[in-house]
Amino acid sequence: MTLSIPARRAAAAALLAAAGVQVRAQPDAAACVRLDDPAARLACYDRVHQRVAPAAAPASAPAAAETAAPTAVDTPLSDSMFDDRWDLDGRRRGALFEPRAYKPVYLLPVTWTDRVNTTPTSPTPENRVLEPLDLRATEVKYQVSFKAKLAERLFGERGSLWAGYTQSSRWQVYAGSASRPFRETNYEPELMLGWPLQQRLGDWHFRHLMVSLNHQSNGRSLPLSRSWNRVIASLQAESGDWTAEFRPWLRLHEEPGDDDNPDIEDHVGRAELQLTRRWRIGERTHIGALQLRHSLRGGDRSRGSAQLEWEFPIDGALRAHLQWFSGYGESLIDYNLRQNKLGLGISIVGWR
Repeated sequence: MTLSIPARRAAAAALLAAAGVQVRAQPDAAACVRLDDPAARLACYDRVHQRVAPAAAPASAPAAAETAAPTAVDTPLSDSMFDDRWDLDGRRRGALFEPRAYKPVYLLPVTWTDRVNTTPTSPTPENRVLEPLDLRATEVKYQVSFKAKLAERLFGERGSLWAGYTQSSRWQVYAGSASRPFRETNYEPELMLGWPLQQRLGDWHFRHLMVSLNHQSNGRSLPLSRSWNRVIASLQAESGDWTAEFRPWLRLHEEPGDDDNPDIEDHVGRAELQLTRRWRIGERTHIGALQLRHSLRGGDRSRGSAQLEWEFPIDGALRAHLQWFSGYGESLIDYNLRQNKLGLGISIVGWR
């Protein structure tokens, strides 16, 4: 017996139902027309014509595309030491007035000099010590230093304003007969305006440009008073494990007769170059730093200094610290005294 087409469809449906398979009626175009909802009507037409809709893009794709293209200011160079020092990568954006490490923080229980300045002098008559001071060649030296960001996103979103403070002291703790006085303390507050850079020259990457207003004094009365004010420019660069900072400055002169040290530039200098390098020995990272200053003058006015520092870890944040100085200006009171000075101690913050 031959079954008609409708009968054959009905029989097939009955067999599938018996096998537990649910059969869904296939709509026709006329049924789709009767649907009022536009989305449902479109889906109905897709089923009639057996059209498969393309897979939708992930909802997070636009957001990912937006975050994948940071601005030039926030794109750091790999393993940059200046990023942590000056927040050049923007990771700590918004952390204003938070104290941070600046220059090295150390304690040198033993320092020794080959020349003791028992009669500090200056071209200003009121700043000359006439009676020799009771001083020892061995003393303690320590330094504390910190900075904080005061403002950011200045001058087209790129500039930042910082304040810094450094204090270093020389303590005659071994001079018991002289009541162990603090021989010299230098106070150095400064205000710094900085801009991140991304320029390159060969293997060197220029990372930061700064201009600062700097004051340094020893807070003492005549005849031991010493002080000066400067405008300092700073250009910072790095290459691998090396960093370099060039700092020329312009002194802001005081009124004639009020200057404690009118020739300080011809001794301490008019510019400074700071070089640091990191290297590993086993599991420990060692850091070396060389500071060079010069008067930028010739003849008998050609003077300056060199300071070499080496630090390496002892335990945790504690590091061994070795310091050697040769030249003029180890401190303000010694700005015009040439000496060699060696110190050994510990530090908790170094030239990172």
